[in-house]
Amino acid sequence: MVATLVILAVAVVGFMSGRVPIGMVAIGVAVALWFTGVLELEQALAGFGDPTVIFIATLFVVSEALDATGVTAWAGSRVIRRAGGARAVLLAVICLLVAVVTAFISVNGAVAALIPMVVVVAMRARIPASHMLLPLAFAAHAGSLLALTGSPVNIIVSELARDSGARPFGFFEFALAGIPLLIGTLVIVLVFGRLLLPTRTPAELPMDLAAHTAELRTQYELTDGQQLTGPEQGVAEVLVAPRSTLIGLRLFPGMTTPSGDLVVVGLQRGGFDVTGPEAVLRAGDTLLLSGSWDDLERHTAGTEVVVVTPPAQLRRGVPLGHGAKRAIGVLVVMVALLATGAVPAAIAGLLAAAALILLRVVTPEQAYRSISWTTVVLIAGMIPLSTAFVTTGTADVIADGLLRLTGDASPTVALLAICVLTMVLGQLISNTATVLIVAPVAISVAADLGASVLPFMMALAIAGAASFLTPVATPANTMVMEPGGYRFGDYWKLGLPLLLLYLVVAVLWVPILLPL
Repeated sequence: MVATLVILAVAVVGFMSGRVPIGMVAIGVAVALWFTGVLELEQALAGFGDPTVIFIATLFVVSEALDATGVTAWAGSRVIRRAGGARAVLLAVICLLVAVVTAFISVNGAVAALIPMVVVVAMRARIPASHMLLPLAFAAHAGSLLALTGSPVNIIVSELARDSGARPFGFFEFALAGIPLLIGTLVIVLVFGRLLLPTRTPAELPMDLAAHTAELRTQYELTDGQQLTGPEQGVAEVLVAPRSTLIGLRLFPGMTTPSGDLVVVGLQRGGFDVTGPEAVLRAGDTLLLSGSWDDLERHTAGTEVVVVTPPAQLRRGVPLGHGAKRAIGVLVVMVALLATGAVPAAIAGLLAAAALILLRVVTPEQAYRSISWTTVVLIAGMIPLSTAFVTTGTADVIADGLLRLTGDASPTVALLAICVLTMVLGQLISNTATVLIVAPVAISVAADLGASVLPFMMALAIAGAASFLTPVATPANTMVMEPGGYRFGDYWKLGLPLLLLYLVVAVLWVPILLPL
């Protein structure tokens, strides 16, 4: 028990310091639990084969498919185009959009996919991006509680509830709490946003695909009738690299490259068009190439040229690109399997990931790269600590201390204490790690009180999602910091009222939905 608590303390310090990669901290936890004899080897490494971890990994592949094929770009552009330029309407639409997307592809995937579009929309509407991006991240936290797939935490607490003798949560059961949270988030953002959100100018803005193609047209003097980007075709601007074998090759606009796959749209040297006898490539010359997206990615990946903007990055901004319909179809089938419980969640995720690869929506390499291995290792490494809390009796001791602290109060007071503990830890370390640490204590408290474990688990998921006060609380919070120009102290101003909202829902509303 002492060893378990010491390992926990060291892990928390490691997470908070930021000097050690969180994946290494998690692996260190698993190894330390074996080294100290707290767990057997199989128990210490069991997290790496846990179905929950497998399912979470597959969700990253599904998220990548929807993003890479332009499904999220299409959904965002369609919805926001109809919202107009009114600040309140745009904010409401952005919050609702990210919440819905998050429900199916997780907080981090949704926020990462929508940040560029939201910044562009804010620029066009002449609204500071800092008034849009923090609401985007915080609304995504509410959206994570609309469906089982919204967050790894949802999956973890559902499995823990089942392992504790209760039932797992239904696919949309979290929405009973998520919808009030989303509505409350909208109200707070719309009513108090102007007062609580800073006006900042970011150092760097994400690329606007429409503005980028317009700039290319102007620079290379192209006609408006010449389409540069679409679902199948695209362009890439490249520089001829030093010592490239292309040096000395004669090229001119309209000519195909030596491979025969790409067409030269423009050739410039020092910002001016190169024609006639001078059209012999030199190091540093700029080429604008056109072709299929796959060919552009393949031929610009080597050392012959230096890509100005990677085609893969441009491709994501094209609405409903190649493979989008197949990606949507796979998503629908996966959601149907999860909602009906026809197969275990891990199997549904594996089937979806495999289908996306076999249907050529994503390549195997793309699928591997899309998985946030830091998240996977973090969860896999921290699951054994959760196991150690139970097997050593540490969770029971902490639960007894918590019950002595709350006295003979009702289970609601114990639930409040659990949520406050989770929220405090969740501002400092990963909310996933926090839930894995606190969950055994919550289960033990519920058992000691003779209460149902289900409200404790759902409240724990809500408290874990209330990571609003610091930019390091979740990756989504960190993602919006630079494009929004935020400072560390900007988060708590809007985050504190939202945290109180989450606390009220977790402690007062959840016991109505799931009696203690």
